[in-house]
Amino acid sequence: MHATIVAAPASARRIGRMQLPTLAGIDITSRPTRRKPITVAIGHGDGASVRLARLDRHAGFEAFAQWLRTPGPWLGAFDFPFGLPRELVEALGWPRAWPALMRHYASLSREQIRATFAAFCDARPAGGKFAHRACDLPAGSSPSMKWVNPPVAYMLHAGVPLLLEAGLHLPGLHEGDRTRVALEAYPGLLARELIGHRSYKSDERARQTPERLIARKDLIEALEQGRTRLGLRLRLTHAQRDALAADASGDELDAVLCLVQAAWAARAPGFGLPRAVDPLEGWIVSAGSPAPS
Repeated sequence: MHATIVAAPASARRIGRMQLPTLAGIDITSRPTRRKPITVAIGHGDGASVRLARLDRHAGFEAFAQWLRTPGPWLGAFDFPFGLPRELVEALGWPRAWPALMRHYASLSREQIRATFAAFCDARPAGGKFAHRACDLPAGSSPSMKWVNPPVAYMLHAGVPLLLEAGLHLPGLHEGDRTRVALEAYPGLLARELIGHRSYKSDERARQTPERLIARKDLIEALEQGRTRLGLRLRLTHAQRDALAADASGDELDAVLCLVQAAWAARAPGFGLPRAVDPLEGWIVSAGSPAPS
């Protein structure tokens, strides 16, 4: 089905030239706990590099929501989808304006979301069960309607309302406080560029293998050397490097990958977003984009 595409407003493109000294990369979970918290990598851009300042961990949505109200200027890259596939929205007869769509989506329970999406998939032929956003192919990301492995549909359900309640600015989707900017990121996009499809993380202890540890170390080394099209080097202390490698879940490293994407977006015109973005679907930062000149 043909999607209606609108150009990103000129005002949003101008924001990309603002100086945003504080950067954040956020790895979120749909059910945060002390064992599996929301991880926030805080850092600062310095020319062609980004320096990791610290890692914050939030064991619940209440603490995370409070952090989102931190005064700006800052820019955060969040590892969860900000939109749903237009094909899905139109097939379900859901609102076609993003704020109204998000309000409707937030009003549903997870059980309702799962049942609705499962019915949608069951009615479609094998090989084409899920609907996809335009950014999924260039980013290599899972469809935002997926409710298992990974449950990104539930991450959207939990995360986007928090961004709206905090009054953040979501370029191309929602006007908010322009000193606090939220962009959708995907750490797997950057990780695959550096180490291919090698697995570097697992929440299951039995799968936290030496091979995955080596992959994390290789990924960290590549980030520090700046071997990406984003043209940025990651600056770490020895202790930070060791801690990132030791985190077998990969949550801390995923937050740092998002931090690098945030740093790239902060120095790119219009945050590096395409000039035409579907206002229902949104876009994953740096997907299909060259390095800024």
